[in-house]
Amino acid sequence: MEYRETAQRLAQYRGEITELRKKMRALQQSVAPAEVAEYEFLTREGRVALSQLFGDKDSLFVIHNMGAGCPSCTLWADGFNGVLAHLENRAAFVVASPDAPETQEKCKAARGWRFRMVSHRDTSFAADMGYRSEQRWLPGVSVFTRRDGKVLRVGDTGFGPGDDFCSLWHFLDLLPEGGGGWRPRFNYS
Repeated sequence: MEYRETAQRLAQYRGEITELRKKMRALQQSVAPAEVAEYEFLTREGRVALSQLFGDKDSLFVIHNMGAGCPSCTLWADGFNGVLAHLENRAAFVVASPDAPETQEKCKAARGWRFRMVSHRDTSFAADMGYRSEQRWLPGVSVFTRRDGKVLRVGDTGFGPGDDFCSLWHFLDLLPEGGGGWRPRFNYS
């Protein structure tokens, strides 16, 4: 297929994706929120309740991260640094993993991450939110809001190769061979 014809067809598909996203946003806005328990997480400073993670915001993004041993979760987290200020202008943002707070802080310092991290170790938080299988932790994001003293879950989605939460996949899609079996690593030196 000629370049121009391919570009036109791709533009058409991108337009269809835009229209589908509008439908998805409308459906997301109609969701009936689900009340959640007041989970407690570990940090280097001690315990913190889910409701405290909101700070002065009414909405909260909690990233479900599989921990320091996952190069894919590290890839997503590296990307959050670039949009953190924009996200935090609108909502609170925190990354939760099963790692101990000390492990999280080492990884955070080594990668230059600026976002807050909490440990859900020894809690049912990840499983209750659907981000734990029998074999392993699962990556994704849950969105919460506060209303009338209650914490409500209003959205969530999983992460995976090609998703919308890591722009790298979309850049790789523009290459003739796509990702070509590429997998993230902790470093490339």
